[in-house]
Amino acid sequence: MTTEIQQGIPAPRGAEQSRSSLGTEAARTLSSTTKSAPQMQEITDRWLLRALPWVEVQAGTYRVNRRLTYLAGRGRVAFEQTGAAVRPVPPSLRELPVLRGFPEDGPLAELADRCVQRQVAPGEVLAEAGHPVAEVLLVVHGKLGRTGTGKYGETTALGGAADGDPVGDEALAQDEPHWPYTVTATTAGTVLALPLDAFRQLAERSAGLREQLRAHREAAARPVNKRGEAAIELAAGHTGEPVIPTTFVDYELRPREYELSVAQTVLRVHTRVADLYNQPMNQTEHQLRLTIEALRERQEHELVNNPEFGLLANVAHEQRISTRSGPPTPDDLDELLSRRRGTKFYLAHPRAIAAIGREANRRGLYPPAREKDGRQLTTWRGVPILPCNKIPISPGQTTSILAMRVGEKQQGVIGLRQTGIPDEVEPGLNARFMGIDEKAIVSYLVSTYYSAAVLVPDAVGVLENVDVAHRG
Repeated sequence: MTTEIQQGIPAPRGAEQSRSSLGTEAARTLSSTTKSAPQMQEITDRWLLRALPWVEVQAGTYRVNRRLTYLAGRGRVAFEQTGAAVRPVPPSLRELPVLRGFPEDGPLAELADRCVQRQVAPGEVLAEAGHPVAEVLLVVHGKLGRTGTGKYGETTALGGAADGDPVGDEALAQDEPHWPYTVTATTAGTVLALPLDAFRQLAERSAGLREQLRAHREAAARPVNKRGEAAIELAAGHTGEPVIPTTFVDYELRPREYELSVAQTVLRVHTRVADLYNQPMNQTEHQLRLTIEALRERQEHELVNNPEFGLLANVAHEQRISTRSGPPTPDDLDELLSRRRGTKFYLAHPRAIAAIGREANRRGLYPPAREKDGRQLTTWRGVPILPCNKIPISPGQTTSILAMRVGEKQQGVIGLRQTGIPDEVEPGLNARFMGIDEKAIVSYLVSTYYSAAVLVPDAVGVLENVDVAHRG
């Protein structure tokens, strides 16, 4: 009796009699497969790269010229923690408008030491409208709410404050300040209180701090528009022959400049692979294709998260709002939308978009979808919500939602790049041959150059502390 061997595996008894044609396993050894191009899971839709209008930057640097602004905006104070004790990082106190640009570090360190740490409970009233201001509050963790009294005596919500926000800091430049609103803790958290008396005592001893306060009050007294820009003097509605005011438009003396950033890698391909295994698919071509996809993914990540030019880092404090209760409610989205004209799109993590849908469904609302580039996208008030998985989600299951106006003519957000560079493969991306080393490995330097600019502060806003956890 003979035993048939196929692919190195003994055939079962009787197989020779039951099989009347060549088996598929044996046939595959003499045929080539139908195959796909190399795939990768990292590729996303990259809606941000597609939605941003790209501006050519031939000089490698883009300067944003603006009207002169007198009033400094608030930033966020940073904190350092030792055990359970929390203290402001002294240089970050310059984020308070009164201390913006203050050159001395010593008084800032003393102010940081004077802060008193407190734990707050939900519903706790920290300040009441009409009462004298005795201390400035710095939110370390948690949320505070501001409420006032409306025209007919009703309670009105005036916004909130979250991690790093100051509350009542405008009192530092006033002689007899009173709280214009009531401050209540909406969640449990930690705050630092800077006593107003301690600040005044330090100002009496520090000539530099007294000069800082004088300069701040002087700037605040200048005529400005509601955005804090130097006012343009005009006359309107007059009769007769009054003297027409003269004016000029002043500009910032040190406008911000954006240099093109770069993402790079060196692609290496062995000549033996390129020479012998290049059919039916070009190995170098597919290696380059997948490398470009990875670079583009990193480019979008940087446009969102880069600490210098990333969108999350460049949202003005006045354009940052926090959710009222955690999940992204229709009220939160309306508030974010109302803060700028001509919002082109929202940008949100897919999980945040799912949370928006859940909150809308709870209220019996069903946001319509809009087709864009062959995809059905969720919209709110007619504004599409573009998915972007580059927006981070914190360990506490919170994230952010961006809303932006785009384009140079609209004074919005723009992408920056330079095309026509040597060995360009795609706009703003090139692959330059670097040579063959002694190991017969071919190297290509693959680079992409990019940045983003916010032309005016209200071009982009962010809804923060968006809870995306499913609460059932």
